[in-house]
Amino acid sequence: MQSRRSFFKTTFLATSLLALTCKEVLALTTPLEILEVVQVDLFPQNMISNANAFAYLSLILKHSRVTQEDKDYLRNGTRWLNEESLKQYNKNYTQLSKNQRQKLLKIIAKESWGRGWIKTVLGYIMESTLGDPIYGINKNESGWKWLNHESGLPRPKEALL
Repeated sequence: MQSRRSFFKTTFLATSLLALTCKEVLALTTPLEILEVVQVDLFPQNMISNANAFAYLSLILKHSRVTQEDKDYLRNGTRWLNEESLKQYNKNYTQLSKNQRQKLLKIIAKESWGRGWIKTVLGYIMESTLGDPIYGINKNESGWKWLNHESGLPRPKEALL
């Protein structure tokens, strides 16, 4: 009985010590939290906000018409980015300064997975910036105005996503 009690005490103390010394490393950051920061790092903040880009990415990650492979790629990319952040700075990506995040994006852009993932995230940002406002994106047609674009007709009458 005494050895079992000692085992539990030792296990509890070791786990507590590990959690306290590695609290930044063990802090949980969700893929959506990382994607929200990455969007701002890749594109002007006012355009991200007007495009409702974060809500659009949230929709993409939940929608039944988006393949599981595409959803997994977005999520895995956030994990890989965060792993690189921990490797380079011993901090989660969302805890880095803007300058550190920019340096890290330049580092991963040299890797094939990083280039592809950044291109994918930028693609979704562009969809949200230039898509029809019926989808809850491109508020007040701000993306179209930014590019001095006139939309084609007829415009959709209902959202398909």
